[in-house]
Amino acid sequence: MRIADLLRSKGSTVATVAPETTVRELLARLAQHNVGALVVVDAQEVVSGIVSERDVVRRLHDHGPDLLERSVADIMTTLVATCTPQDSVDELSAVMTERRIRHIPVLVDGKLGGIISIGDVVKTRMDELEQNQEQLEAYISGG
Repeated sequence: MRIADLLRSKGSTVATVAPETTVRELLARLAQHNVGALVVVDAQEVVSGIVSERDVVRRLHDHGPDLLERSVADIMTTLVATCTPQDSVDELSAVMTERRIRHIPVLVDGKLGGIISIGDVVKTRMDELEQNQEQLEAYISGG
């Protein structure tokens, strides 16, 4: 299965945040969208980073409550793993596992076209297993 197939079923909407947004505002947006990470985009809508709940917690431990008034740019991950709609879910799963990351933005012609989470990958795997099981059961009972 390709990332494009996954995006067709889940949609391509992505919650984003600007680099100058405060961490306090970031937390409100994470809660508002009920997500664990936001893609950081600049004024030209180019991906400049990704910021997750994990980033906030780790930096909060180091900097204390003053972190809430700092900008997202201060805590975001700038080396962002990305994928394209043509990539396979298997390839993406391997990258997520190897790099221990949970969210990967999808780029279409260099622009943000979606985001895939580890939950999306797991759901796809479970759907594939269920479909295989149904096919095997149909084959066995029909034979």
